[in-house]
Amino acid sequence: QVQLVESGGGLVQAGGSLRLSCAASGRTTSPYSMGWLRQVPGKEREFVAGIRWSGTTYYADSVKGRFTISRDNAKNTVYLQMNSLKPEDTADYYCAFGYGTRAWAHGMDYWGKGTLVTVSS
Repeated sequence: QVQLVESGGGLVQAGGSLRLSCAASGRTTSPYSMGWLRQVPGKEREFVAGIRWSGTTYYADSVKGRFTISRDNAKNTVYLQMNSLKPEDTADYYCAFGYGTRAWAHGMDYWGKGTLVTVSS
């Protein structure tokens, strides 16, 4: 089992920044991938950003140039730096963990409980 604890969500004005963190504990056997997905009520969960064990990063087109994902393997932690936030970024953000190179949206093995990000206009 792997436990994921997210932090860093909150309320921010449009144009502002937030940094999300997700710490993994338990059976964090390498290699593994970690990522962030988000969901608004009534819509499917969508991929935001992901990072493989190799360090290769992936981003949704909607966040490219504004969000940066990074990881600290020694701490089993992944970060999501979100800049130039827009009201449409408002959502519950979920951290995901997957052994190897799982598919981001439907293949990850473990999920966090989510942290709410609200961007006011």
